[in-house]
Amino acid sequence: MADSRVEQRAQQLGVQTGFWTNQGRWKDAPESTVRQVIELLEDNQERNRSNYAPIAVRPGDVLPFEGSAEVETEGGEKLVVESYLPPDLPFGYHTISIPGEAGPRMLIAAPVHCQLPGDAKVWGWATQLYSVRSETSWGMGDLGDLEKLAEWSAGRLGARVMMVNPLGAVNPGHPVEASPYFPSSRCFRNPLYISLEALPDAAGAEGAARVDRSRLEQLGAQARELNSSRLIDREGVADLKNQALEILWESFDSEPDFEQFLRKQGKPLDDFATYSAIAEARKRPWTEWPESLRHPGAQGITEFRRSHGDRIRFHQWTQWLLDRQLARAGTRIPLINDLPVGVNPAGFDCWAWSEAFATGFSAGAPPDEFNVQGQNWGIAPFDPAGLKARSYEPFIRTIGAGLAHAGGLRIDHVMGVFRLFWVPRGADPSEGTYVSYPARELLDIIAIESRRYAAFVVGEDLGTVEQWMREQLAARSILSYRVLLFEPNIEAIPRLSLAAVTTHDLPTVAGLWTGADLEAQRKLEREPSEESVSRMRQMVASAAHASDRSGHREVALGVHSALARCPASIVTATLEDALGVEERPNMPGTVDGWPNWSRPLPVGLEELMRSEDVSRLAEAVGQGRLPGAAPGSEAGR
Repeated sequence: MADSRVEQRAQQLGVQTGFWTNQGRWKDAPESTVRQVIELLEDNQERNRSNYAPIAVRPGDVLPFEGSAEVETEGGEKLVVESYLPPDLPFGYHTISIPGEAGPRMLIAAPVHCQLPGDAKVWGWATQLYSVRSETSWGMGDLGDLEKLAEWSAGRLGARVMMVNPLGAVNPGHPVEASPYFPSSRCFRNPLYISLEALPDAAGAEGAARVDRSRLEQLGAQARELNSSRLIDREGVADLKNQALEILWESFDSEPDFEQFLRKQGKPLDDFATYSAIAEARKRPWTEWPESLRHPGAQGITEFRRSHGDRIRFHQWTQWLLDRQLARAGTRIPLINDLPVGVNPAGFDCWAWSEAFATGFSAGAPPDEFNVQGQNWGIAPFDPAGLKARSYEPFIRTIGAGLAHAGGLRIDHVMGVFRLFWVPRGADPSEGTYVSYPARELLDIIAIESRRYAAFVVGEDLGTVEQWMREQLAARSILSYRVLLFEPNIEAIPRLSLAAVTTHDLPTVAGLWTGADLEAQRKLEREPSEESVSRMRQMVASAAHASDRSGHREVALGVHSALARCPASIVTATLEDALGVEERPNMPGTVDGWPNWSRPLPVGLEELMRSEDVSRLAEAVGQGRLPGAAPGSEAGR
């Protein structure tokens, strides 16, 4: 960095002027990017100068100031504290009034550790739900299909968890966003996942008699025809499901459970439903709406709510249906929900909390050996200063929504708790740099929410990650995410981890073994690292005790059997690997040429549940999870 003053200011604000690559080489960040980030953070600091930063503590801590103060707990109890906090102070988000300050601050009283999974070593499927179509699906997998898959996996196969792709809401209208990692909101869910198999129930007990059942049957027949399409037709699914939901809504009066849901969700749900109704009416991103509608407190919002009350209530109702169906699926097996690292800058979360996001930047990743061009994910990252100014409300709600009805939460790119790679919007990933986050406070919030929901947390720590980050995550009882394709020694995988052979962004076992995935990358001109691909293939061959003459199904069985015996608390297997699918769900860095997030499984759910290949792989993994199936044993073979 040529300008020492810029470097000094960057250090003060947590902006890195360079970074170590995962090959151990230092790379300077462009000075223009560093200056741009500094300008944004300084503007936010000035704008929020009057806001007092939250204080993160442990019950029993010595107060970070002299004198007494008044603490009001979440439950409304008022305490006068002197010198130190009471050791029995409940975990949660309290307020503290400090003499000499104009207003109260948030007091984050947190445990050190997140909830831990049980002592038993368990396994489950990692599921791309949209791909799991059944005979009753309306063109894509839904929460009814998830319930069936969960019940069968737990009851017949002995699975004890089910990891599900992110289910976050997308913007209304066409085109329908396909990527589950580019949501409009991480706090609300996508109505495309509503199961319409028992449609009349959604109208409520009193309205069921008024439902036009013949029209619903016609729509259902049209929707089930979409199950034969080679790719997921989200536009077709959305059109048919929306028509069906409109019919049901016309007959819906209310139910006590719905009214209770509205009270519990409160203003955030009201804001989301209002946003959805405006987005339907305007048919363009919120950044192009009139100034009077550009945030929840804008002057035109009250009038819009008055004139569009029924439509707002419709969107609240669809969220209620989703919540009920997800809760029901979660009773069949503990779900592991998946939390994307960021959101669509033109979506609800950025509309609701615009000051908490750095919308002029995209989160991404620097070039590495698997993505030699780097990655620009297009998602808006949280702005650390904006988060503090909002007393971390957006982050608290995001984590809580991810843990709802779940036994666990996978946090995608968990290094974002410590730092994120910011790329100026529209720029190449090589022009990015890292920005630091208030890790202590964010980890405390994760721990509080984990305990409240009695759910464990998995941190996806792949890519450019420094060892000290993994150490801090482990100290908080956040499970590591270990992938066999990157692990030279399966026996060294830590107990506090979730282990998998591959991920949705990496080759399937069949694609890797047959060379189909490498050939696809060449055709897409992705400049694949053939050395890395060869190394991954060798690791799979070694784990599976396979030779070049081995078939990919035999290899998949062997490698999953080997991984199942590792020390990890949880092991997951993909349905793609169980069925011998060569195409991965997502090819990072591609927009055209690869149908990302749009490939259904090659067989329907009913045939999948009859598949001997699926049963054999499940049995091998299950046997490897049994007590005494230590690394190196022959269990599961």
